Amino acid sequence: MLTLYDRLAEYGRSDYYGFHMPGHKRRLNMLGIEPPYAIDITEIEGFDDLHHADGILKSAQERAAKVYQGDETHFLVNGSSVGILSAIAGVTRRGDTILAARNCHKSVYHAIEMYGLNPVYLTPGFHASVRMNKEICVEDVREALEKNPKIRAVVIVSPTYEGVVSDVEAISKEVHKREIPVIVDEAHGAHFGFHPYFPENSNTKGADIVIHSLHKTLPSLTQTALLHMNGELVRREKVRKYLHMLQSSSPSYVLMASMDSCVDLLEKRQKELFVPYVEKLKALREELLRLKNLKMVWTDRYDPSKLVISAENTGLTGRQLSHILLEEYHLQMEMAAGEYVLAMTSVGDTQEGFRRLSCALREIDRGQQTRVSGQKKKKNIPCLPTPDVVYNSSKIEELREHFWGSGENEIEFRLWTDSMGYVSLEYAYLYPPGIPLIVPGERVSQEAVDVLQWYHEMGFSIEGLKREFSIEVLAHG
Repeated sequence: MLTLYDRLAEYGRSDYYGFHMPGHKRRLNMLGIEPPYAIDITEIEGFDDLHHADGILKSAQERAAKVYQGDETHFLVNGSSVGILSAIAGVTRRGDTILAARNCHKSVYHAIEMYGLNPVYLTPGFHASVRMNKEICVEDVREALEKNPKIRAVVIVSPTYEGVVSDVEAISKEVHKREIPVIVDEAHGAHFGFHPYFPENSNTKGADIVIHSLHKTLPSLTQTALLHMNGELVRREKVRKYLHMLQSSSPSYVLMASMDSCVDLLEKRQKELFVPYVEKLKALREELLRLKNLKMVWTDRYDPSKLVISAENTGLTGRQLSHILLEEYHLQMEMAAGEYVLAMTSVGDTQEGFRRLSCALREIDRGQQTRVSGQKKKKNIPCLPTPDVVYNSSKIEELREHFWGSGENEIEFRLWTDSMGYVSLEYAYLYPPGIPLIVPGERVSQEAVDVLQWYHEMGFSIEGLKREFSIEVLAHG
C-alpha cells in the first residue's frame, strides 16, 4: 500500500500541470529552502516563539508588514480561516450585529456561529449566465448601515474566488463615517500591489484588518497566510488574544520559513518575479480572447491572474470541461462550477504551462461541437436564493440543546423537495469555493432547493449536510 508521501512524490514526478493553488506550482526551488524534514523543529533556543515573538519571528513579521504596507502583521500557520475567525472575534462582542457579504467564505459564517453574532447580509450582484457573483457596491453598504444602526463590524471578500474586486476604498470611507472597522478577506489577493497590472492591496485602501493567503497566489506552502491590522478602530490586543487561542501552540517552522522566504522574494526580487509573469499572462489572455465557443469571462473590476473560462455557449458544463482538461490534457483546474472552470495563475507558472493551457482550450474550442453532439440540452440555471434569517446561530444552538435528549420530536430530516418553509439547522455548500447556499437559522426557500437540485444533477457534491438529499430542520419552523 502506498503511503501518502509516496503518492504525492509519484504525482510530483508526473506531467500533470496545476492551474490551482498553491502558487508555487510545486517549484519549491523558487524559495531556496531545504527539504521539509531537515528544517522541521520546535521552539528551541535561538528560533523565537510565534506566540511570544521577540526575536527572528518578530523581525520577520515586521518585514512582512513593511512589504505589504500594513501597520502590524502576524503569521498565520492555520491558513486565512484562523485570521478571519480571530479578526471577527477581535472586533465584536457576543450578540453584536455584523454586516457580511453573502459570498464570504464559510469561515465567516463559522465565526458568526461561534461568537453568537447577528448577521445582516450584503448580497452582491450576479452574472446569471455564468453563475458568478459581482462586486459589493458601496451604495448597498450605505443602505445596510442606515437600516441597521446596531452594526458593529463589516466583512467583505475582495477579490472573490473568481477574481472580482470591490471598491474597498469607497466602502471603507463609508463605513468609517460610523467608526466601524472593515475586515477584508483578501485571501486571493496576496499578489496585489506588486505590479501595476494588478490592483493595490487593501492595506492601502483604508481597510482595518486584511487577511492574505500567501499560498494561494504566491510561492509559499499550503496553509500559510498573513493578518494585517491598521488604524485605530481595531482593539489589536483582542485580535492578538484570539490568534493565540485559535492558532496551534506548536506552529510549524517549515510553514513560517516558507512565509518569510516568500516575503523575502517580494522584497528583493519583485520585478524579477512579476515582470515576466505579467508579460506571459497578458499574452495568454490575448490568445484566450480569440476563443469562439468557449469564452473568457471578466467584470469591470477584476484580478487578471484568474482565468474564468465559460462554457455557456456550448453543450458542456463546467464540470465536463474540467474533466476534459484533466483526462485528455493533464491540466488540473482550481474549480469547476456550473457553467465555467477557474484556472489560477501565479508567478510560479511557466511558459510551457501557459502554452499547454492555451493549446488545450483552443483545441477544445474548435472541436466542441463534435464533442457535445447528442448531449441533452442543459437545464436553465435557477436563481441563487435570497437568505431569510429566522434565528441567529446562538439561538439555533439554544434550540438544539433544549431538544437534545428531551424526547420532544422537534428536529427532523426532510428531503430537499419537501423542506421549503422549514428552518434549516445545517449548512449546505459546494467546496470549493465554500460559500454556503443554506445557513443554520435560515428558512429554506424554493430557490435554495432548486439550486441544490441543479448542482446535484450536474454531478457536484453538496457538502455540509448530514444525510444525502436531506436537510435537518426544525419540525415546526
